[in-house]
Amino acid sequence: MTSTTHRLDTAELETRVKAMYEQVALEPGQEFHFETGRALAERLGYPASHLDAIPAAAIESFAGVGYFLDLAGIRPGETVLDLGSGSGTDSFLAALATGPAGRVIGVDMTPAQLDKAGTLAAAAGLANTVFRDGHIEDPPVADRSVDCVISNGVINLSPDKPAVFAAAARALRPGGRLAIADIVTASHLPAGVTCDASLWAACIGGAAQRDDYFADIHAAGFEIDTVRENDYRFLSDRAAGASEKFGVASISLLARLRRD
Repeated sequence: MTSTTHRLDTAELETRVKAMYEQVALEPGQEFHFETGRALAERLGYPASHLDAIPAAAIESFAGVGYFLDLAGIRPGETVLDLGSGSGTDSFLAALATGPAGRVIGVDMTPAQLDKAGTLAAAAGLANTVFRDGHIEDPPVADRSVDCVISNGVINLSPDKPAVFAAAARALRPGGRLAIADIVTASHLPAGVTCDASLWAACIGGAAQRDDYFADIHAAGFEIDTVRENDYRFLSDRAAGASEKFGVASISLLARLRRD
């Protein structure tokens, strides 16, 4: 095993992620490595009455891995940053919670997802929701401008997770909250998995070992308040096999920015 043989091609990874999530936006009914849609959202814990209040087309392209908005505790008038906002399911639910006095900023790097979310927001009259092109390692928002950062099944796709958590900390006001769902592992993944861009795009190859993931959050300036497991599963044999072998699991968590 040489470093040349086992090195993640980050350019290939970004291409694969954009291609896969373009399909999730445009053709949500096709088969992926993972589940999508309303049935998934409801099984993960999203209240049906909440889903009824947002555009159905956004939920069709929902590809999250857990429910966390109850942990986020979003209040009227707050500003929320959604890292990897996709077609907008969590952003739209956050917008309802913030009300017209608040604001939700969704950030995504996939043009098809941005186009879909923006079109749905305009059609639904959700004027307090905007979607911006960007990477979650460096979201296009001002420092200390956000009350709560949310993200669903996206941070595992980043090859630089410490940068994502550091960016979230910079964006938050003192005492701000980080409420996310993501994929983690029980053991460290071998190079043959972590350097496979196709498994990264499937939310497997980029999953961090649980303790390392928590350490990155803490190093960025957060204290973890709550962690819980989610009823999430992969569909393809390859993804399911890797998941079982390495203890891949979905968690939701709430962390608060330390005031020191």
